[in-house]
Amino acid sequence: MAADPTTTPDLGLLRRFVAWLPARVDRRVIAAAWATLIVQVGIVGTGGLVRLTGSGLGCPTWPRCTDESLVPTPEMGIHGIIEFGNRMLTFLLVVVAIAMFLSVVRMRRERRDLFWLSLAIGLYVPLQAIIGGITVLTNLNPYVVGLHYFASVVLVALATVLVQRVYAAPGPRVLAVPAWYAAVTHLTSLLVMVTVVVGILVTGSGPHAGDGGAARNGLNPEFMQHVHSWPAYALLAATLVLLVGVRRTPPRLRLRLWVALLLAVEAAQTVVGLWQSRAGLPVALVNIHMVLAVLLVAAMTAVVLHLKASAQALPDRAAYSGSVRPVHTRR
Repeated sequence: MAADPTTTPDLGLLRRFVAWLPARVDRRVIAAAWATLIVQVGIVGTGGLVRLTGSGLGCPTWPRCTDESLVPTPEMGIHGIIEFGNRMLTFLLVVVAIAMFLSVVRMRRERRDLFWLSLAIGLYVPLQAIIGGITVLTNLNPYVVGLHYFASVVLVALATVLVQRVYAAPGPRVLAVPAWYAAVTHLTSLLVMVTVVVGILVTGSGPHAGDGGAARNGLNPEFMQHVHSWPAYALLAATLVLLVGVRRTPPRLRLRLWVALLLAVEAAQTVVGLWQSRAGLPVALVNIHMVLAVLLVAAMTAVVLHLKASAQALPDRAAYSGSVRPVHTRR
């Protein structure tokens, strides 16, 4: 019996599509990686807007907006629109994640790093959406809301690694800086993480609960602001050490650029943090502060990643003598 052309898949079209997918890192792969990072940072901004406008329960249930409606109703007003709009952006994250995965699937053997990173991000996105749903179902429990934000922090870090890796040569990498500099860098990254986590607790104790009836975590907001400043100032001091010591690192690593960028984000974060505190925590400044926090994580991740370079490029260069230590990694 002849196959029905209306039900038989067009294998020729499928083959052409597979052949069209990148077989090496090209502009499409780079664009997809940057898009991944941009949308992950962007969703933090829109999620912050939901919380800061008191729209966290604009759609009081999940995954539907109400028990009877998938979308917000006119009676729900602007809060329903804001909350539902943020939920819809999750689909954009899914589309970008799929595009990123498809852009590297043909090179899964040659670039396992890109394949597994894109797969991890793609699987993480729906997990993040589920955590967002739990925040609604728990009536914006401050610790669940904090977990939701922290999940975005992890996604931004993974997306930053992805962007860095599309520019890096495949294969083993070596530590290309003095051991003390690497140690200070990792200490700085720990301070970034502590600063972000304490900042989440500060927000959970403050007035922006996402809804007028949502619970707070019970911590003293004024005291927590002081606690938040301690690791932040230590972070600034550690970054200054990195900036001074970066002159002894190989120029081709471009560490100077990334450390300077890290310091710039910290400076902006400090200014906005002090400003918002003195101005009574206005919505716009708090939202900027939240976005700067994930940009801080991205910048710190970039600094850590630039401690190493391709093993093939470094050992024969005299400039790296005494600072290079082989690190065995899978190809």
